[in-house]
Amino acid sequence: MKLNKFLITILTLLLFFTSCADVLNMAPDGNMQMEDVLSDPDKVEALLNTCYNNIPQKGYSYWFFESLVVAASDDGYTSDEAQGVPTTGLYSDNNSAGNHHLRDAHDGHGGGNTGYWNRSWEQIRLCSQFIELIDQAAVNKETDRGRFKAEARVLRAFFYMELIKWFGKVPVLESTIPFDADFSTMTRASVYDVAKFIVADCDAALAEPNLPWRIDNPNDAMRVTKALALALKTKAMLFAASPLHNEGQNHWEEAYTTAKDAVTRLKANGYELFTKTTQPAVYGDGPAAAFRQLVTQNADYSATPRDKETIFQVRSGSVFVWHIGYIGSNMANTYKCGTSPTQELVDAFETIDGQPVLNLAKPYHDEKHLEPNYNTANTVYDPNNPYANRDPRLYQTVLMNGSVIQFDSKPVTIETYIGGAHQLSFDVTNRGSSRTGYYHCKMVTPGASGNNQINNSNWKYYRLGETILDFAEAAAEAGHLEEARSAANEVRARSGMPNLPSGLSQQELILRIRNERRVELAWEEQRYFDLRRWQKPDGDLSETCKWLTAMVITKNGDGTFSYKRQSITNNPRGGWQNRDLLLPLPLNEAATLESVTGQKWQNPGW
Repeated sequence: MKLNKFLITILTLLLFFTSCADVLNMAPDGNMQMEDVLSDPDKVEALLNTCYNNIPQKGYSYWFFESLVVAASDDGYTSDEAQGVPTTGLYSDNNSAGNHHLRDAHDGHGGGNTGYWNRSWEQIRLCSQFIELIDQAAVNKETDRGRFKAEARVLRAFFYMELIKWFGKVPVLESTIPFDADFSTMTRASVYDVAKFIVADCDAALAEPNLPWRIDNPNDAMRVTKALALALKTKAMLFAASPLHNEGQNHWEEAYTTAKDAVTRLKANGYELFTKTTQPAVYGDGPAAAFRQLVTQNADYSATPRDKETIFQVRSGSVFVWHIGYIGSNMANTYKCGTSPTQELVDAFETIDGQPVLNLAKPYHDEKHLEPNYNTANTVYDPNNPYANRDPRLYQTVLMNGSVIQFDSKPVTIETYIGGAHQLSFDVTNRGSSRTGYYHCKMVTPGASGNNQINNSNWKYYRLGETILDFAEAAAEAGHLEEARSAANEVRARSGMPNLPSGLSQQELILRIRNERRVELAWEEQRYFDLRRWQKPDGDLSETCKWLTAMVITKNGDGTFSYKRQSITNNPRGGWQNRDLLLPLPLNEAATLESVTGQKWQNPGW
């Protein structure tokens, strides 16, 4: 049936699907006829540029300069819980479909890290419109036409991927929707079907000979490539196969095949792990020095790049993390410490011999994580000297008691024990001190401080190390255990960690790879989504996110230290219930769609 004009207008505006004749004949800014745009090659390029709008800058560009997605996972706890509006809402569980603090966080710092539903649909519409129009547009050279169309396809896939990460099932719209469309038949496609649409868009882009594998000109920074198309295919199928989204179907073999092809082709076209630092004077020459340099320096755009691992990085958005997400206001010229690593994250780093510290199948004996369930096979870990002999990535990710940093051109020893210069604080009004007994350092260039003001890297959305771990997970789940182990070992070797042992059962290997993801990708906004997609639709996050712990350290008279785990809060932190596995659709839009289609649109629990 046809809907009345008023209802169609509301629906299409809400979803940014509007494509009536007047709109299609106008440029996106509404000030020029589309025929004028399509007849001018420069304006056609400008039209393509609109497809790049609204890519969130992530990292520390959220409201209050907060690493919000990390703070909403079990890897981090923010000192802004009383003053940073989004985290106040998240931690108190003051979220609703009408106002969700992850979905609707204030965008006053210009990072584009909000309004994911509306912004993604707006971009999907722009990409679809460009794909439909480019064949009749004027271009400077014919090779541009194919490349531009491929870019729009990859970008459409990118925004669909963002939607399924946050919301799960969404409609698949292969083209702009005409004004008089019958919206009553619109449905939410399964995540698998959305993933297949992403794969189809990416395959079409990969078939375009004029889409490059790598950007080698700084003027083209952030333009998409064939490499991103492969990474997106891999990620889409990984999500589709995961328990939260698979609807009881086994898609792991397909996810494995997709990921294997992606890694093979990426390596064949010049992508490789960044394994050796080019600045030992800054990063040292330890086994994880290259790991730290990779995440703190922007990828370079040249024919012979230093960094051959980064696949897609945003153009801007870097900030002074040393000022708002590092050691905190205990140091000169700093503002706050922001989100600090939890004891749970520290527990995830193995000892140097490659043994987990805890039993990964059941890490804690109790709900509050105060009674660790130690791995009985680990003979290296010492609870009375817990930071010795650990995975080198721990020291490049977390500052702990006894860590030494360079700040204002002099060495500073971190003192997180009670009475120390950087002691933790459970006072919710204290923004400068850690709630956990740890401080973050992964995204901070060593030596950054008031007299050496260095920005962090622009956000790296995709890198080869991540795609290799996507492949490792899919291979393990599909039963290709040796391939899975080999892939994980490749990533571990970069930081000097020994191979995973042979002979692990499938479930043991899956747990090891999941833990490897947590360690390697800490602070890269992966853990939040991993925890959720690993749950079944009726699951929740009570075992991981309900209670989080700090390490309270006391300095004894003889100079030794005593260690005690303590809950950060007296009450559970919000965001662990079943409904929190997915963000809610905006309230008004879900209600409108339900009235139009007669189907349930809102995500469970909202």
